[in-house]
Amino acid sequence: MDGKGHRQGLQKVKSNQSSSSKLAGRVRAPIVLVTGANRGIGFEICRQLAARGAEVILTARSKDAGNTAASKLAAQKVIVHFHPLDVSSRKSIAELRDFLKRTYGRLDVLINNAGVIAKNDSRALNVDMDTVRVTLEVNAFGPFHLAQALVPLLQASKHPRIVNVSSGMGAFLEMESDYAAYRLSKTALNAITVMLASELRGRIAVNAACPGWVKTDMGGRERRA
Repeated sequence: MDGKGHRQGLQKVKSNQSSSSKLAGRVRAPIVLVTGANRGIGFEICRQLAARGAEVILTARSKDAGNTAASKLAAQKVIVHFHPLDVSSRKSIAELRDFLKRTYGRLDVLINNAGVIAKNDSRALNVDMDTVRVTLEVNAFGPFHLAQALVPLLQASKHPRIVNVSSGMGAFLEMESDYAAYRLSKTALNAITVMLASELRGRIAVNAACPGWVKTDMGGRERRA
């Protein structure tokens, strides 16, 4: 190759490299919302997804707990954005929806992780009905309401997905009488997942995931099921 041809070849390579760099710059990081993410499984989901380049919105009911969690991740050079969210509050869900719409204009992944196991949860014949109501409100109705509120933003994504963090304790094949409120709430969440998957088929992928027993503040030090 003569000098002129060599120079033209270098210019072509540089041009291709420049085009590739520009294309990479236009690739949008996925916007991921994780509920109940100030500790435990939700916190770890945020850490791993943000470390892989996702734009993660960490949510928690407590502002102090949420900001502390975001600061812990920042100390590890993992950047997330905190926004308060009470999944049992219509106002809080509406405020989150408006924030997402205003800031990003879309949502790529909704991970419904927030959940509770009441200290006084008990067997089916003994569990207090108020405990059942509160547990259902957080573990089942919260994810249901969030899906209803955020589907329009998910539909603005090219690859939208809803992931509901469930439990084997809600599966019929593993059903027992202990922790009745929690079990019922996860069974309801599984049903909600199937209904949403049916209604949104071909538009938004909807799945439930059971992480198994994990040694967290909620899971405890001993295996429950």
